[in-house]
Amino acid sequence: MTLTEYQEEAVKTAVYGAGMHIIYPALGIGNEAGEVQGKVKKVLRDKNGVFDDESKMAILDEIGDTLWYCAALCRDLGLNIDLAAQRNIIKLRDRQKRNVLQGSGDNR
Repeated sequence: MTLTEYQEEAVKTAVYGAGMHIIYPALGIGNEAGEVQGKVKKVLRDKNGVFDDESKMAILDEIGDTLWYCAALCRDLGLNIDLAAQRNIIKLRDRQKRNVLQGSGDNR
């Protein structure tokens, strides 16, 4: 499945009120990313950092939820999620070429 195919299917399940476009999925990304962090934190706390299959699948489900909100936000902005992925790879390759993958700031 391509990201575009995912986006097309995912947004069919989007249900949020009028006037909530853009803001709702933007906030959802942060919420779901926090849930990913929470699952990782609990593995560190409760399982001594051992990521068993159950933990991995629980984290994967939260990653999927985060992806859903990314797809919805792209749709609401009139963008294709494949474009986000392509632009990110271009940016990362450029940073890698210039040996600035590590560091801070958007414009490095």
